Order: sequence, then C-alpha cells, then structure tokens
Amino acid sequence: MSSTPSLRDFTPVYHPAGFDHDLRGALSDIKVGHWHASRRLLAQTSSDWALRTSRTQVMAAAARHTAAVHAWLQEEPDSVNAQLMSARTAVEGALSAFRDADVAAPRLEDQAWQKCQAAARRSPADPVPWVGLLALAQYGEHSRRPECWRQAPEAMLPPGPWGLLEQVLKRDPTNREAFHRMLSFFLTCRYSSLADALDFARWAASWVPVGSPPRILPLYVRMESYRRHREAGTGDPMQHRQWARDPVIHEVRRAFQGWKGGPCGPRVSVLDLNYLAHALWAAHQYEDAAQVFHALGRNAARLPWAYVCDNPAEPSRATQEFVRARSQCLSPTRRRSVPSPGGRRSE
Repeated sequence: MSSTPSLRDFTPVYHPAGFDHDLRGALSDIKVGHWHASRRLLAQTSSDWALRTSRTQVMAAAARHTAAVHAWLQEEPDSVNAQLMSARTAVEGALSAFRDADVAAPRLEDQAWQKCQAAARRSPADPVPWVGLLALAQYGEHSRRPECWRQAPEAMLPPGPWGLLEQVLKRDPTNREAFHRMLSFFLTCRYSSLADALDFARWAASWVPVGSPPRILPLYVRMESYRRHREAGTGDPMQHRQWARDPVIHEVRRAFQGWKGGPCGPRVSVLDLNYLAHALWAAHQYEDAAQVFHALGRNAARLPWAYVCDNPAEPSRATQEFVRARSQCLSPTRRRSVPSPGGRRSE
C-alpha cells in the first residue's frame, strides 16, 4: 500500500496531473508559454497509447490559454507531436466555444476537425487524433458529419459516432478517454436519453478486461442520474440509497473487481478512483473503499463529491464530503457507523 497521511493532518491535493509526476513539470512549462518539456515528455511517451492520450488531453487543456503549442509548431512545423498537440488544443478550444454558445464555435469545430484528420494521416497508428474527432462528435449535429451518427453494432444500443469509436479501439481497445467521450455524447445528445447512456456504459463494462477503466462507466451514469434528479427536485427521496441496492451494487462490485491496490502509476485516473471510492463508501463497502482511499493518498477530485454534498456550488463543501467519507473508511472506530447511502447525511 502507498503511505497515507494521518486522518488528523489530512489535506487533499487537487492537481490535473494526478499520479503522473512527469506531467507536472510539462504543465508548469506550458503555463509560462514554453514547450520544450512537452516535447521531451511526448517523445518519452512514444506509443504508450493510454499515457499519450491522458497526457495530451491534460496538456491541451492547459495550453489552450497560452501560445506554447503555437510557438512549438512555428519552430518545428514537421513535428508529429507538435501537430498532434495543435489538434488537441484546437479541440479543447472548440468544445469550450460550444459550451459557451460562442458564435465562432462552428468555425473552430471545423478547424479542429481538419487538424485531427491531418494528425491521423501523419501518424496512422496513433489513436489520439481519433479521440479528438470523437470529442468533437458531441457537437456533430451542428456540423451534420455522417461519421457522428451511425447505427450501433448491437441492436439494443443507440446510434452515435460508432465509426469513430471503432477507429480508436482498433488502436487502443480500452482507451479511457474514448469511452468517456462516447458516454458524453449520449448524455448530451438531444436524440439520446439517460437510459441510452446507461445501456452504453453497461455494454462497455461487460466486455472490457477486468481492472480496465471502462468498468467504472456505469458509476458515472448513476451519479449523473442522481445529480439531474436532485437539481430538478424530481428524485425519489430514497434515491440516494441506490448504491447499496441491486442492480447498482452489482455495478459497484464489478467496477472494483480486479482492484490490486498499491501505488498508482501515471495511467491511473484520480477522477475514476474518486468515483469508485464514493460508490464503495455509499454502498457500505468500507474496507474496499479504504483500499481506494489509501491508493489515492492526498490526491482528490471535486467530483463526484460536489454532486452529493450539502451545497454543490461551494467548492469547500465537496472537499468536506470527500474528507468525511475518507475518514469514515480509514478509521476503524468510525467504520462501524453507517451513513446515509449516496453520500448525503441523514436528515
């Protein structure tokens, strides 16, 4: 097990790099407009597709607000990695524009689409450009691109950008971001429902290898359902007890299946572990949740704790909820008490 701070002096740490300590240096470099650390990091990452996907996603989110990638591309216009980062950054910009209802969003989406296609041609084995296209497919109904709307491989699944997902999975069969981009499509598309998203999540979790990131997908949908009902005031007062009941408890146990504990490497998602820790705690699986909290160390994520705390709009409340659950699971005396399932205090 990794060393864990004592309950008394614990302060969670929020950092986009998570367990990827090498990525932290590159992010610091990007924030001041420099790109050499990014070049070195991606050169070292090579064809580790899971790591390449997560690192480029986090770096692109930071680089969108700087001139670092533009400067890199100006200096090395033929660099495959520079072109990929340019595409990734363009995708982040387009998605942000769509979320903000910016009138420039369609133009930015088209530019990002072209850059991703160019990056895919330059590096045919790389799944990351296809992940970028899949991210843009969330807004495919605006561009009416045929790649964004195809029939599913199985009759019970909803139509969507299956062709793009197929291209990613040919190159990286358990690509975490690709599955989450697909899930996001079903959660936001006007032609899809929450039930469609859950069907997709269950389908993915049913066939991917034990211990792989897509096994956690149903937990994301369950939490999104909880959030929507809570915000709308339409939920069953007992809905927060779903985590300890069938079929949700089965999904929680399947997500935890194969968990090995121990120190987490750079490919492990802090966000995934927060969702898993919450689900296990809310399902009263305290000892298993403790393993996940141990593995997290000081690393934390705002979600899903912000969805279940007393005041979701107040960041400190999410931190308090995380610390409360962690303390309950790691303290033998408090582990005997039973909280309200779903992460909310008993009334």
